[in-house]
Amino acid sequence: MRRELSERGLVRHGLSGVAVVLFLAVLAMLAPSIAVAAPLSSVRDNQTQAVYSYANAIRQSVWVDTGLTASGKPGGHVRVAADIIRPSELDGKAKIPVIMEASPYYSCCGRGNENQVKQYDANGNIVSFPLYYDNYFVPRGYAVVLVDLAGTNRSQGCVDTGGPEDITSATSVINWLNGRGTAYTSVTGATTATAYWSDGSVGMIGKSWDGTIAEGVASTGIVGLKTIVPESAISSWYNYFRMNGAPLARETPGQLSTYVEDPDTVTACASVAAGIDAGSPDNGDYTSMYAARNYAANASRVKASVFLTHGANDYNVLTDDFGQWWSALPPTVHKQIWLSQTGHVDPFDFRRGAFVDELHRWFDHYLMGIDNGVQLDPQAAIERTPDHWVTYPTWPIPGTVSTTLWMSPGATSGVGTLGPQGSVPASSASFTDNPNNSDDEWSADPSATDADRLVYSTGPLAHATTVSGTTRITLTVTPSASQARLSAVLVDYGSTTMRNYNDGTEGILTLTTQSCFGESTPQDSACYLDTAPDTETVTTDVFDRGWADLGHYQSLTSQQTLTPGKPYTMTFTLNTTDHTVPAGHTLALIIGGTDNGYINPPAGTPTLKIDLTRSSITLPLSGF
Repeated sequence: MRRELSERGLVRHGLSGVAVVLFLAVLAMLAPSIAVAAPLSSVRDNQTQAVYSYANAIRQSVWVDTGLTASGKPGGHVRVAADIIRPSELDGKAKIPVIMEASPYYSCCGRGNENQVKQYDANGNIVSFPLYYDNYFVPRGYAVVLVDLAGTNRSQGCVDTGGPEDITSATSVINWLNGRGTAYTSVTGATTATAYWSDGSVGMIGKSWDGTIAEGVASTGIVGLKTIVPESAISSWYNYFRMNGAPLARETPGQLSTYVEDPDTVTACASVAAGIDAGSPDNGDYTSMYAARNYAANASRVKASVFLTHGANDYNVLTDDFGQWWSALPPTVHKQIWLSQTGHVDPFDFRRGAFVDELHRWFDHYLMGIDNGVQLDPQAAIERTPDHWVTYPTWPIPGTVSTTLWMSPGATSGVGTLGPQGSVPASSASFTDNPNNSDDEWSADPSATDADRLVYSTGPLAHATTVSGTTRITLTVTPSASQARLSAVLVDYGSTTMRNYNDGTEGILTLTTQSCFGESTPQDSACYLDTAPDTETVTTDVFDRGWADLGHYQSLTSQQTLTPGKPYTMTFTLNTTDHTVPAGHTLALIIGGTDNGYINPPAGTPTLKIDLTRSSITLPLSGF
């Protein structure tokens, strides 16, 4: 439009059409020698545009003083490395916001579906940033800052698996970006660096451990953090290693720290790892070590907005993590949630184009201050069938009612009904823990007696029913031994085509084609392999699971030794979910002992008798 007005103006001032063409041709030849000032704002049409050069962006590294000391750095303060990329056109002319990801994975394991790591040239200069944030957002006027958590990659210190040193690694960088901290141009040098280019507004993002740090930092209420985008994040590290007192079948917290640690610091940091493990006893107690890593407990301090994503079938970072975080956020926080059918998968790989678009709008609003209406978007988007998404104004979804159902015995031993009758005849049912079997075996034939589980079913549902939120179960149990584990799983019986989250792909297939998001350099491509749903058709879908240690019936902080033959009542939660059981399908509850592959077994194989008159399950149901 401006070119059109200029040509009309030239004609109006007496130049013929031919002269105009010649005049514009001369300008075109002179253009390369004319310095054209880059715009100070990338905002047009109510969103940031890619107007700055990615190839010419400033790439730098600083080491931020955390104020911490650690066995990995005798004497002095721990410094953490922050690699930065920002538009050169704005240097010294405008202050800009920061998109930040703090991670332990930049050298050991990589980020994203293609396991990208940071890459440096022979002089130690950063030349490749993992993921697409830099390629896409730097041309739009953002800085991207990738922080190595203490003890990882080029940072000093020790990894403490979500503890104070992890969180301080990130808060120290935010403080520096806001003029409240000190950074250096090298890991041991005395030359300082200032963030003169930062406007102090920070948005944190990341999947898994990275998103976990974002939640931990937000729970401090730090000034300058405007928004977080946690993807499959941990809100309490107790949930990662334990559930309701039951030890999950995975490595210890100390082993996890050494897995991501810089190999050169593992030996020096061995005492730190041992200290973490000392705070994680095998009996499943909730200790002070875990309390220091429970961000949901401090969610009332959160001021940043939250755009949360999670796989509803994620059994790496369990869904109770997002459930308790979501519920604990204060009402003053704007929050949004996307739940996929996948396992532990980045939203970039299960809803790529839509996610980048929404992320763009989200950061534009909360970091650039653009009034684009993203805060008015539906609060929830749920993947109901592969690649089919439904939005809702609130979550749990509208119409959800806390509904208590009871278990009644049937004609077949160990098999009964599940319904809202309110009371059942005096009865009980028993099973014996078999640590070799899992819920796959338990759910295989719901109409038959099985010595190591009980099953209670609604029968075919008259209406589609959604379980939206966190289910709670109360069981009165008499054990035959001094230790016992409990499992409760929900099953959808009926033909369903779903993402194959049990596969090693977690519900996605990686294709050979690529799609690009942003600008590239020879060292840092903006193009990534496409994905598609990995689907399967099943007639049995175990869509929710929960586990507990009966010895924690009184409290998670102290396991009790059980008295054989004495009844105990315990209430515990299942993982948070949002799953629709279609009309005609059957909803079933299965109760068992050790769920093989998910939790560790107790000593021995106890027999457990359930008092059905004193047991019930309360589900968040819509449409029941």
